[in-house]
Amino acid sequence: MILSGQTIKKIVYDNQMSIKPFKELSIQPASVDLCLGKEFLIIDDMSTSYLSIDKPASYREIEVTEKDTITIPPQTFMLGTTLEQIGLPDYLTAFVEGRSSVGRLGIFIQNAGWIDPGFSGQITLELFNANRVPVQLQVGMRICQLVIAQVDQITEGYSGKYLFQKGATPSRIYIDRERSVGK
Repeated sequence: MILSGQTIKKIVYDNQMSIKPFKELSIQPASVDLCLGKEFLIIDDMSTSYLSIDKPASYREIEVTEKDTITIPPQTFMLGTTLEQIGLPDYLTAFVEGRSSVGRLGIFIQNAGWIDPGFSGQITLELFNANRVPVQLQVGMRICQLVIAQVDQITEGYSGKYLFQKGATPSRIYIDRERSVGK
């Protein structure tokens, strides 16, 4: 069952789920809007000839101030982060959806936006400018929405490699459990 905005607000105020900072104005009828943080990563194409699942990629950090904009060039992929840190209890899951107004500029917000019960941390956003012109985004603007659903039973909770992540976090696929089997 997807939670209503009123229920999201109630469970945040009851400290069953955390969103920090939390703004009541971010509550939507069946979601909560999250804002664009100020940390970004882009592949360092000068030192990276290809991406591999066997080792971490080289990224360049782009850090902007709270009042700055970030310009995403045409056909460019970068990682960003939400301003908010979230904490889900073991009975709620969530998924990240891009805001329609941002999508209409040609910005795809994510391609892996499922958040497991028990996750805690900032949400890394996979940003792609599908447009033929650069797109500027304002740090602190509403960038995506978090849709929250109740799972049918309490889970053990997320304990994976992105738990407690801060800022834009690159892929850690090279440390997946199944990659170490048989080595």
